[in-house]
This record gives sequence, structure tokens and C-alpha cells, in this order.
Amino acid sequence: MALLESVMVQTIGYVKNSLGRRPYNKWRDTESELIINEEYQEALYRLDEFSHIEVIFYLHEVDKEFRTRIHPTGNLEYPLMGAFATRTPNRPSRIALTTCKLLSVEGNILRVKGLDAYDGSPVLDIKPYSGKHVENLKVPQWIHRV
Repeated sequence: MALLESVMVQTIGYVKNSLGRRPYNKWRDTESELIINEEYQEALYRLDEFSHIEVIFYLHEVDKEFRTRIHPTGNLEYPLMGAFATRTPNRPSRIALTTCKLLSVEGNILRVKGLDAYDGSPVLDIKPYSGKHVENLKVPQWIHRV
């Protein structure tokens, strides 16, 4: 099987919020709107039965620089980690995934809280979060300080 070097993806909407280029901790309390293309509005049917959703989006405003090892959030107090062991936005594919609270669904607009996407970020997909697929979660202690 040949390895694909690139893929094309279809956007389904975009993010609307007040976050600038460096949201860091501001995003936790920020409310955002996901403006979903009207052609996908029917696909939102009964999504409001879930309290949380996973949002997959494209990091369109992130520098293309990729470092394999970093200190999380650039803070030297945190241990040096491989980039894939962090939530750094500087990634080779610039695709991100965040679980956030779903506040409401009104037509083709989702209101969410806790999305760490910049204003205007293209939304690639959304999925309901059930939590049932995560058992015995293990994370390093420093992650609770970030």
C-alpha cells in the first residue's frame, strides 16, 4: 500500500469568536460559534442531546514552523516533551481536535464553550463526545498545571 503524502479535506464551516493568535488559557472560558454550512444543517439533528462535542478544525493562522521537542505552552517549568505528546498548535498537518461544551444548536449555528480555535478557523468535522471510549485515563502530573 502506498503512503499518501497529502490529502484534501472538505470544510463544513468556520469558527466565530474573540480569540486572537495566542489564546492559551483564555479559551477555556470563551464562548464560540461554529457556523456550519447550511447544506450540513440536517446533519446536526439531535446533536443537542449531547453535553459535549469534539471539534476537528484546521489551524489556519499557525506558523508552519515545526519543532519535534518543546516545553508545553513555551513554559520552561514544564518538562521538554515530544511535540506529539503536547497540544501545541505547531504540528506538521496543522489539524486540531478539542472536546468542548455544547451550549446550544440553533439552525446551522452551534454555540460552544472551551474551544481553543482562532476566530475564522475552518471546521473540518464535529462528533458527539460520549466519554465511554476512555477507560483508566493516565496523564503526567504536570498536565494538571497547564
